Amino acid sequence: MKIVVASDHAGFSLKEEVKKFLEDGGHEILDFGTHNTNPSHLSDYIYPAALSLSEGKAERGIFIDGVGYGSALIANKIYGVYAAVCQDPFCAKLARSHSNTNALCIGAKIIGSAIALETINTWMNTDFLGDIEKYKIRVDKVTKISEKHLKKLSEI
Repeated sequence: MKIVVASDHAGFSLKEEVKKFLEDGGHEILDFGTHNTNPSHLSDYIYPAALSLSEGKAERGIFIDGVGYGSALIANKIYGVYAAVCQDPFCAKLARSHSNTNALCIGAKIIGSAIALETINTWMNTDFLGDIEKYKIRVDKVTKISEKHLKKLSEI
């Protein structure tokens, strides 16, 4: 699977561990930066990564900052990106199975790499329960909200 990753300076070290973990699992990584621990602005990296995900250049995105919420705020502004902040495997499982998220946001200041990698592994290996009507309806409603309020990239 092709996965886009991005971080700010606070998430850089964990992003590097995540890249290796995913590559070792046979995934192709598109890294949008940052590429060091120098102070940086999260939006400079998450925004283009989320655009890439929306354009279909990757199937999933993993975004890492200090607490995860900044990444989710940016990513969820982009049409077709459905990002959730998850700090443990249980939340990651629900984010995929119940909500069909395509972007995972993690806080490097909140959890260590062992839990982060377990969380990512769970999220990557959990399928959406779209054959269960209540989850399909839920995701369809969220998609309709997105279609009503966000512009497709082709319309910008």
